[in-house]
Amino acid sequence: MRIRKGDRVRVLTGKDRGKEGEVIAVHPRTNQVTVEGVNVAKRHQKPTRAMQQGGIIDKVMPIDASNVSLIDSDGRPTRTGYRVDADGTKTRIARRSGGEL
Repeated sequence: MRIRKGDRVRVLTGKDRGKEGEVIAVHPRTNQVTVEGVNVAKRHQKPTRAMQQGGIIDKVMPIDASNVSLIDSDGRPTRTGYRVDADGTKTRIARRSGGEL
């Protein structure tokens, strides 16, 4: 996957289209990412020892990685590429601007 935890992304499709947020978690097996403030669902939580207060809580659910686009330093969505430097280090680059991510 080309998206990593901590990246800033924009949602391209779905009910949250146009929203931006930071990637909280990446799930490579299912090709999904969890973005803060995007795809929030209401969950009924039973009181437990760890969580004394029960009730209805907001839970951030994962969305498919193909529905988000990485945002470069200019604030525009871009595709991601890789460049291998002369010393052998691999860096991610923005296809739109050519800058490093």
